[in-house]
Amino acid sequence: HTGAKPYECPDCGKTCRVISTFLRHRKTHTDERPYQCEECGKSFRHRSTLTIHHRVHSGERPHQCSQCS
Repeated sequence: HTGAKPYECPDCGKTCRVISTFLRHRKTHTDERPYQCEECGKSFRHRSTLTIHHRVHSGERPHQCSQCS
């Protein structure tokens, strides 16, 4: 709860409070995209981004506007 950000990126200087956020950030400095969509072949750095991308193919819209759905 100190607000300290002990993890600093050696490439850009961004600092993070937790190691998981730091490790996720580090991937932005590489070309590695290990998560690939089986339907269209598009690749992503993070599994969570691939999961969101799958909605393009499934048509799922979990956050529709209640006024204009």
